[in-house]
Amino acid sequence: MTNDNIKIPATGDRRMDAGWPAQLLLPGQAAAPDGPVDMFMMYLMHFGFRRDLTAFAAAAAATPIADQDTWTALAKRWDLFAQILHHHHSGEDTGLWPLLMERTDDAGREVLEAMEAEHGEIDPILQACEAGFAKLAAGADEDTRNALVVRLCAGKESLGRHLAHEETEAIAIIQQVMSDDDWQRLEAEHFKPTMTLALLRSAIRWAIPWLLQELPPAGRAKAFAAAAPPQHVVWWLTRGGFARRERRAFRYLA
Repeated sequence: MTNDNIKIPATGDRRMDAGWPAQLLLPGQAAAPDGPVDMFMMYLMHFGFRRDLTAFAAAAAATPIADQDTWTALAKRWDLFAQILHHHHSGEDTGLWPLLMERTDDAGREVLEAMEAEHGEIDPILQACEAGFAKLAAGADEDTRNALVVRLCAGKESLGRHLAHEETEAIAIIQQVMSDDDWQRLEAEHFKPTMTLALLRSAIRWAIPWLLQELPPAGRAKAFAAAAPPQHVVWWLTRGGFARRERRAFRYLA
C-alpha cells in the first residue's frame, strides 16, 4: 500500500508536534485542512457522492430508453444514494452548522450560511433527478431521458462546488473551533440518532459496501482501521450482492 492519497506530515511539521492526525486526501477532494479532528469519514462520504453522481450521469446517457429493468435498477440505486446524502446533510444542518455558528466569528458565519444555502440549491435538483428515474423506470421517452441527464450534470456540478467549498472553508472552521472529542459527541448526538429504520436497513445491507466502493487503498485501509469487527463481517457478507446490483444498474458503462 502506498501513501499517495494520505497527507503525511514531514519531520518538524506542526501536525506532528501537536499530535494531530494525518488527514486523508482522496481523488477529487479539494482540500484536507490540518487540525485536531480526524475528518476521514467526511472525506469518505464526499468521495462516494462524487463517484455516484459521475456514474449516474454517464449511465443515464448510455442506458437505452426501452430497457425498463435497468432503469428500475438505477431508480433503486438512486434511492440508496439519496438516503445517504439526505442523512448526511440533515446531520450538518441540525447539528454541525449551528454548533459552529456559536463558536466562530463573523467571517466563519458567512461561510456556514453559504453551506446551508447550498444545501437548499442542491435538494430540488436531486428531487427532480429522482422523479426522472421513476418516470424512465415506468416507461418514458427520449425527452425525459435528456432532461434527466441535464439535471444529473447540474446536480454533479452543484454538489461538487458545495463539497469543495466545505472541504476548503467549512472544515477549516471545524479544525479551528472543535476538538476530536467535540466531533465524536456531535456524531453521537446528531448523526447516528437520525437514522431512520429504512436507512438502518440500507446501512446493514448496502451502506458499508457503498462507502468502500472504488476507494483507493489508503482510503480503504483508513476505513477498515476505524471500523468495528462486526462492520468487517457485514462488508464480507454484503459486498457480493452489492457488486451484482451495481453491475445490473450500471451495465451500460464500460
